[in-house]
Amino acid sequence: MRTVPRLGPALEFPSAESADPRGLVAFGGDLSVARLLVAYRNGIFPWSAAPITWWSPNPRAVFEFGGVHIPKSLARTLRRGGFRATLDQAFARVIRTCADVPRREDGTWIGPELIEAYTRLHEEGWAHSLEVWRGDRLAGGIYGVAVGGFFAGESMFHHEDDASKVAVVTLLAHLRSRGFVLFDTQMLTDTTRRLGATEIPRSDYLARLATAVGTSCTLVPGPVKLPADPGQPV
Repeated sequence: MRTVPRLGPALEFPSAESADPRGLVAFGGDLSVARLLVAYRNGIFPWSAAPITWWSPNPRAVFEFGGVHIPKSLARTLRRGGFRATLDQAFARVIRTCADVPRREDGTWIGPELIEAYTRLHEEGWAHSLEVWRGDRLAGGIYGVAVGGFFAGESMFHHEDDASKVAVVTLLAHLRSRGFVLFDTQMLTDTTRRLGATEIPRSDYLARLATAVGTSCTLVPGPVKLPADPGQPV
């Protein structure tokens, strides 16, 4: 059995392709902004904080821009209206609400250390949230990390039916309009599969990632338009 390496103080990671069969690359290190950015640029992300573990699953789940499926029920929700969306107007609320969502039998993976780490990323302009509102009530949201033309979706939540799905398709449409080229959703879930997420080999993902992080894109806080035509792929 391969021994999983422990990270030292240097901001270096083993190759993502060296991950064990579960996708575990390494453990240890810290959750500093600098180390997190090195990880994301190399196709690696943290999945726990005690101990800190670093992962790169194979295959990797992604959304293909222009190929996201909007189910009929979600299209009806969008056409009915009543929701509005914003970018980076309530990051702290979004990540803390995501942390309250139970994850399988072991509770949430978003503990205080990870909340603090991603909040620092947000404060330095790397982590972003998209909020879905019903009036002044936060109905759903999603957060993740943007580097160049790459976005890593981390977690989402809903307080109303379909609100998290509205957040996903709205974010994807907005990122596409801003020139983003790769949306990473890490591993498939029932929800992301129904919306059209697919799996690709890690080697293909890493090649696309190298191009994406070198693409110049920006995100501007404020109102975000919901998909203009809910009947069309995002």
